[in-house]
Amino acid sequence: MYRPGKRSGGGGIPDRWLDYKAVGKRLEGTRFIAFKVPLKRALTRCLSAADVFGPWELLDALSTDNEELGLIVDLTFTTRYYQLQDLPASLLFVKIFTAGHEVPRDNTILSFKRVVRRFLRENADNDKLIGVHCTHGLNRTGYLICRYLIDVDGMDPKQAVDLFNSSRGHDIERKNYLDDLQHGPKRSNEGIEESKEEPQRGCSAERPSSESVDSADREDRRVREDRRVREDRRVREDREDRRERRAHGSDSWYHRSLSPRASNHRPHHHDHHHYPPPPPPPPLYGGDLLYDPPRRNGGLLPEPPSMPPLHLHTRAHFHPYQWTAPHLDGQWGSHSRAPPPRYTRTEQEEEELGRRLRSHWTDEDEWASHRHRHTHSMRYDHY
Repeated sequence: MYRPGKRSGGGGIPDRWLDYKAVGKRLEGTRFIAFKVPLKRALTRCLSAADVFGPWELLDALSTDNEELGLIVDLTFTTRYYQLQDLPASLLFVKIFTAGHEVPRDNTILSFKRVVRRFLRENADNDKLIGVHCTHGLNRTGYLICRYLIDVDGMDPKQAVDLFNSSRGHDIERKNYLDDLQHGPKRSNEGIEESKEEPQRGCSAERPSSESVDSADREDRRVREDRRVREDRRVREDREDRRERRAHGSDSWYHRSLSPRASNHRPHHHDHHHYPPPPPPPPLYGGDLLYDPPRRNGGLLPEPPSMPPLHLHTRAHFHPYQWTAPHLDGQWGSHSRAPPPRYTRTEQEEEELGRRLRSHWTDEDEWASHRHRHTHSMRYDHY
C-alpha cells in the first residue's frame, strides 16, 4: 500500500511517520504516555481514515482505555504540524523546542522537569496524564521521560528504558541517547520547582467537520496566496527602482557626493585648449655662428644637445645640458615635423670666420691644414 511521506510528496507527512504506532500505553506507576505527533486535518487529507491521527483521534484512543489526557508536551523542532486552534479546549499545551539526533541540553532537560513538576503539583487531586511526543514519539520523547524517572524519581536507568520501550511499543533507537541514559551522569534538579513555562489551552471547542476543514484549508491557501502576491509585488518594485537608478547613471552616488567645486577632475593631456600657449622657445645655439647637424634615425628620436661652433677665444657661456621648453609642433605632438633646412653661411659670415681664425695663426700652411680639419669635424663629428 502506498504511504506518502515528507520526501515522497505526501502533503507534509513526516518521513516514516506511518511506520510507528499512534499511541502507546501509560507507563505503569507514572503519569506519562507517549505518542507520535498528531497532525492537523489539512495534512492528513491524503491519508486513509485508518491512518489519520490528529488531536481529536488522540482523545478517542485514550478514552478507549479510560484514560484522560490533561497536558501535551510538544518536543518537535517546528510548529507546522498543528497549532493551538487545532487542539481541544480541554487540553493544556507546552512547546519545548528540542533538536533531534543529539542528546538534549541541560537547560532543555530542566525545562521539561519544571513543566512536569508544575502539572503534577496542580493536578494532585486527579489522575490526568501527561502526553509527550516528538515526531515519532520515540527517541527525544523516550530520553526525556526516562531522564525524569532517573533524576527525579530515582529509578534505575535500565528499568526506566525497559519500562518506556514496553509501554510505547517501540524501542529507543539512537545509541547516543541510550549511552547517556545508562552510563551518563545524572542531571541536577536545582530550580525544578520554579515555574517559567506557562501552559496554554487549546482553542477548538468541537471536533471540526469536513466542511470546516475545507473552509480552513481555503483560508490557509488564501493567506499564503496573499503573502506570495505581496512578496512578488515587493520584488517587482525593487527591480523597477534599480532599473530607474541605472537609467539615470549621471546621478550616481559618486557624482552626487562631489559638488562641481569639490570635484577632483583633471583635464586630459590632449586638452591643449585649456592651457595658454607656451612662450616661444629660446634659441637653440649660443653663438652667432649657427650649425645644424643631421637628424638621427629619421627624426624619430630626440636630438642630443647641439654643439655650437667652437669659439676659440671663449666657451664659458655654453652649457650642453641646459633645458629648453618643448615645441608644440615637436615630434611628440599630434603631427611630426620634417627636419629644418640646412643653414648655409653667407659670404660675410665666411669672411668673418676666416678673419677670426687667421688672427691666431702666423703660418699660412699651418692655418690651411687647421681649417680643413676644423671644417670636416664640424660637419660630421659633433652631433
